[in-house]
Amino acid sequence: MAYTVISVFPETANTEEIKSELKNKGFLEADIIVSKSRFDKESSTNEYVDDEKTQSFWNHIFVNDNEILAAYSKESVGKINLVVYASTLTDAQNAKKVLDDHGALKIYNKPSVNQDNAETSDLPEDVYNGIIAKAKHNVYFLDKERVYSPNSDGMGDTMDSLGSKD
Repeated sequence: MAYTVISVFPETANTEEIKSELKNKGFLEADIIVSKSRFDKESSTNEYVDDEKTQSFWNHIFVNDNEILAAYSKESVGKINLVVYASTLTDAQNAKKVLDDHGALKIYNKPSVNQDNAETSDLPEDVYNGIIAKAKHNVYFLDKERVYSPNSDGMGDTMDSLGSKD
């Protein structure tokens, strides 16, 4: 089975150094995707939406878990995503270790045993760490640059109740 390893880094991360170490560990350049985000327009609400291809990627990867999907989608805005495709779980775990060692952000915490969350409680620990049992598929690549647009072109200041979305 093939795996996709997802990580999020601050916009200042040295992705060339991370890629170099991954390649030294045996990963191919073609299996390492670096995707940086940029903003289409400024928004006073700080609420942005994914472009269509990015949204398709998140939907494909996290098809069964809306909570993790929302967490990764939200935390990726304005940051760098580094995706590594691996052919075995061991390779995926090795890639995740390299990413974590270079400062990958912790995006989602697994619910504790005491939390009653039937939807996500059966997911393996690796899923919460960004290792997903999904093969590499060209349709669902993240682009090298993701574009985020404001959620609304309407008024950002709600000083009156007549403001509306464009």
